[in-house]
Amino acid sequence: MKRWWGVLRSLVVYWRPGRQRGLRSLYRPFVEEGDLVFDVGAHLGDRTAAFHSLGARVVSLEPQAHLIPWLDRLVGRRKGVTVRQTAVGAREGSLSLWVSPTNPTVSTVAGEWKDRVTEANPGFRDVRWDEEERVPCTTLDALIQEFGEPAFCKIDVEGHEAEVLAGLSRPVPALSVEFVAGTLDVPLRCVHRLEDLGRYAYNVVSGEDRHYLLEEWADADEISAWLAAGAGSVASGDLYARRRSAASPPPPLSSPPRTP
Repeated sequence: MKRWWGVLRSLVVYWRPGRQRGLRSLYRPFVEEGDLVFDVGAHLGDRTAAFHSLGARVVSLEPQAHLIPWLDRLVGRRKGVTVRQTAVGAREGSLSLWVSPTNPTVSTVAGEWKDRVTEANPGFRDVRWDEEERVPCTTLDALIQEFGEPAFCKIDVEGHEAEVLAGLSRPVPALSVEFVAGTLDVPLRCVHRLEDLGRYAYNVVSGEDRHYLLEEWADADEISAWLAAGAGSVASGDLYARRRSAASPPPPLSSPPRTP
């Protein structure tokens, strides 16, 4: 019963009317017809659907076995979408997944992170990870070898983002990683890893907003300083990175930018 309630909650939040239009606007500067996209931590596939609507081929990756039938039903039957039940990490093998049945969107393979975030972030105080299961794990390098280089990679894996990037040995054109207040060392590690691979420009989207917080795209030192100073008290959001050798970064979306 808890799992059914959790899935229903996610359907209401992530498949509500009008959401797809906003997601397409957010990702349009990064994704063109025929591009390949990796959706790492696909959950119920709302972002997979947006990428696909923009003409992309999408590899949709989700470790929670009980969500795969829903993911198949919602997006997996679309031509050009591949659904895989797997985590993504630093190396191939398997990992322990801690499942929150009533909040499946925060299920995680990052055991140490879940312990820290409940202490550091009031929004997680009532979250319970009641179940544990073993799940397969692949790497971004292995996915690139199988499918090709993605134009964009969305990574939303509840504190495991830096480990996902540890399994990448080449720069990709653009990506996003989720961050959560109280565990800002995770996006900092992501920035350091990306700069080991190449040179990127960075911007931030708060929560489920559709506009960037920074007036101009920041370099690694600037975004690292912003994160180290508390990320402007943003509770959670996504850090966007675009290779400097790629086309010029996209302008702010939806509404005028705000400086944190």
